[in-house]
Amino acid sequence: MLHRILFFGLLFSSVVSAQKAKQNTYTNPILPLDYSDPDAIRVGDAYYMTASSFNHVPGLPILKSYDLVHWQLIGHALSVLTPQDQFNSVRHGGGVWAPSIRYHNNQFYIYYPDPDFGIYVVTSKNIEGPWSTPVLVEAGKGLIDPCPLWDTDGKNYLVHAYAGSRAGIKSILVIKELDKTATNVIGKPTLIYDGHEIDPTIEGPKFYKRNGWYYIFAPAGGVATGWQTVLRSKNVYGPYERRVVMEQGTTSVNGPHQGAWVETPTGESWFLHFQDKEAYGRIVHLQPMVWKNDWPIIGAHSSGATIGNPVTTYALPVGTKAQLTETVHPSLLWQWQANPMPHWKMNLNGVDRFYAVTKQDSTQNLWNAPNLYMQKIPADSFVFRVQLNFKPNQLGEKTGLILFGLDYAYLGLEKTVNGNQLIYVRCLGAEKNGKEQKQVIADRVSGNIYLNLTVKAGAIASFAYSTDGKLYTSAGEKFVAKPGKWVGAKMGLFCSGERTTNDAGFVEMISSSVN
Repeated sequence: MLHRILFFGLLFSSVVSAQKAKQNTYTNPILPLDYSDPDAIRVGDAYYMTASSFNHVPGLPILKSYDLVHWQLIGHALSVLTPQDQFNSVRHGGGVWAPSIRYHNNQFYIYYPDPDFGIYVVTSKNIEGPWSTPVLVEAGKGLIDPCPLWDTDGKNYLVHAYAGSRAGIKSILVIKELDKTATNVIGKPTLIYDGHEIDPTIEGPKFYKRNGWYYIFAPAGGVATGWQTVLRSKNVYGPYERRVVMEQGTTSVNGPHQGAWVETPTGESWFLHFQDKEAYGRIVHLQPMVWKNDWPIIGAHSSGATIGNPVTTYALPVGTKAQLTETVHPSLLWQWQANPMPHWKMNLNGVDRFYAVTKQDSTQNLWNAPNLYMQKIPADSFVFRVQLNFKPNQLGEKTGLILFGLDYAYLGLEKTVNGNQLIYVRCLGAEKNGKEQKQVIADRVSGNIYLNLTVKAGAIASFAYSTDGKLYTSAGEKFVAKPGKWVGAKMGLFCSGERTTNDAGFVEMISSSVN
């Protein structure tokens, strides 16, 4: 399977990349992809990042960088979601919420919340795995956004927030003591901050200690319109002072939402955070950060100011190694909507084959189809192309190239009594069981076909097809992509059937590419 992506030089032109190198600057966003709630650490001369993955499998992506600007996806910490029987079905917006990654005593830790089950931790001696099975640190609904702190006195702590949709409370932060293994909560929650008055929806806390001060970095005000708050205290349980350290100001970077403070080997401070761009997802920015009077200031600011604003272009971090240039293995880019069955995707002679999965419910669209095989939208404008070889066995079996969210559209093939039909399908209000609208583009089409998805600024998409991979014909009307549940739109393929059978057909993905 071909995949022409260089992660994450991505779809920016080589001219822009050359300009960045020549000027020794970088331009935000550094990751124009949906990596929500990023957290990062430095170990030696390498940086590692993880992010929310919600119901998508595999989960907990692991990214690596040597300069905080160029990142490469190197793996995932979760091969399946737990409880496994729960996530064998699609749980939109559930699963892995905002995680934190830490390195302690020669071991990597990732703490992550599932808002319906509690706080988990996975560990590994090697960032590339294998990772342990998840350990439930504390059970409970609505416990979200955990972050640990190993204190200098040998005690361990965990800070977290609450999701009002599950816990019935929100806009507060609590600290709990952990046991010596940092895998069990042993203390009752201590309320250390109530943000209702001036920091509504405070969440995503990250816990640090510096110069004898305890710091909690936490965004407030909501994903689309919020700001970065920092709390500090000389006592782990407070009382905590509060200060806003970054806000949108006059920039176009709305939010700017939660992230991570990291230090370079030379002592520079930097802050990674996300910006919500709806269909494009929650993309990642890098901000310079300085300390004044034991308070951080994030982003560009005037002399004497205590609040910074997001930067667009800035000097590269000092003393970092050369950027990563390896291509990412294509399989790492793809995720399922739920825990997959092993036979959904198999490989024969180097070609991925997807068997038709029969719909298991009465819904009239693909919103809850677990076998959607998709990846993140990679840029504001791009072309995604696949070559498929469709070999159906049963009437009603379908395959297609899909752009998926609360609304979705796909161009694909369906087996009918008259042979394969080329069809264009739109579905508006998929989450609310909206009905698919089908347009037949052509009858008696060969199963070997090239499908093309073009997305332009404004998330405006169009589809085309070809029988030879050279001459493409437009199909269907333009479609405006929509985000999913807490995620940006995703693109990929599926193979489905309408009736139970003992001999399902399949589609082979001969190649795929992004330009």
